[in-house]
Amino acid sequence: MGTVLEAEGLLVGYAGAPVCGEVSASVEAGEVLGIVGVNGAGKSTVARTIAGRQAALSGDVKVHGLLIDPDAVPFRRQVSAVFDDDLFFPSLTVREHLLLIARGHSLEHPEARVEEELEFFGLLGRAHAIPDALSSGQRRRLLLAAGLIRPSSLLILDEPEQRLDPRMRAAMGERIAAHAQDGGAVVLVTHDPQLLLATASTCLVIDEEVQAFDPEQGASIIAGS
Repeated sequence: MGTVLEAEGLLVGYAGAPVCGEVSASVEAGEVLGIVGVNGAGKSTVARTIAGRQAALSGDVKVHGLLIDPDAVPFRRQVSAVFDDDLFFPSLTVREHLLLIARGHSLEHPEARVEEELEFFGLLGRAHAIPDALSSGQRRRLLLAAGLIRPSSLLILDEPEQRLDPRMRAAMGERIAAHAQDGGAVVLVTHDPQLLLATASTCLVIDEEVQAFDPEQGASIIAGS
């Protein structure tokens, strides 16, 4: 179905200092790339760089063959990313946030799509609440709903399991797998081995050296430095 994401010799970090080894990876349509490693290894930094939220120290990242550009409309249309530090409009309710995204991306029947997401994430009873009135877990579910309701060919999720109960973690695994089955590509940063096994086609272990392996077999298949 074609390559969605390509990273070649990607070095990420801050103030010129790398936080991990070089990353080289590709994700085809229908695949899920899991990114794992210990806390502080640089997993989220890799994901943020792929999403265009910070500049790479070196190397290239391409989406559908084009270098990433977070200011470009085609890039924003293709890529949906959920991180833990995303912000809300303080005066908009849960439903209004999702309607804004649904209408902004020209979804058919936006009201019905919003109701589906509210039900999936258990937010129907909080649909009229503003973000400050939500619990930490409810805010997390709203972020995920906002990332999943919009169309994307590349979905980037940074530890989506955070603050979710076991039932919702399992449901998220099903949603991630369904996104891939529908032809999307996914980059998934996670500490949850069950979520990883349920979704990932290939994994990158982020450390001073970066290794890729098959999550089912657990065997290293690519090594980088």
